[in-house]
Amino acid sequence: MSGPVLYAVVCGSPAAQGVGNLVSLAQQRGWDVCVVATPDALKWLDIPTLVDQTGHPVRHRYKYPGEPDVLPAAEAMIVAPATVNTINKWSAGIADTLALGLIVEGLGLGLPIVAVPYTNRAMAAHPAFGESIDRLRSWGVTVLYGDDVVELHQPGVGETRTDFPWHLPLDALDEHPSVQAQRIAGGGAVD
Repeated sequence: MSGPVLYAVVCGSPAAQGVGNLVSLAQQRGWDVCVVATPDALKWLDIPTLVDQTGHPVRHRYKYPGEPDVLPAAEAMIVAPATVNTINKWSAGIADTLALGLIVEGLGLGLPIVAVPYTNRAMAAHPAFGESIDRLRSWGVTVLYGDDVVELHQPGVGETRTDFPWHLPLDALDEHPSVQAQRIAGGGAVD
């Protein structure tokens, strides 16, 4: 697959099992998609299918010294589903997993990044979560959050939901000024 490179960063949430939908939608829009998972997301992923679908390995850990970097450099990132843990650590600059390291670095590089938090009502009520969302937004991250995006659910029922809006972060990415500028310039245009 050729085209601009999109990192789909998935976190340890039941919704992660649907990331293949994001991959398909992004590929239809011209993105070359690489999946990067938090360690806890691995239990939800069908890794062989994602490798076949993307043509890239699914990365989940930092590489060892001397190992080659097997993914092309990201030109944009989508963090979805984004857990409370990831949102809070990211806003604090913590990079203790590959996924966090990449999104912390992506923020520093000024990449277009869209995040879609997915959590339950009780976890979302913690004051640090709202503060973290506000902080990320103030730094230029597009955070799609609220009942109009993904309705918060009660604790213990997240596994029964199948309504994750995979198209929304792609729509938001399409509206990002640097992605639009890339289209106008014709360099790696995304359709």
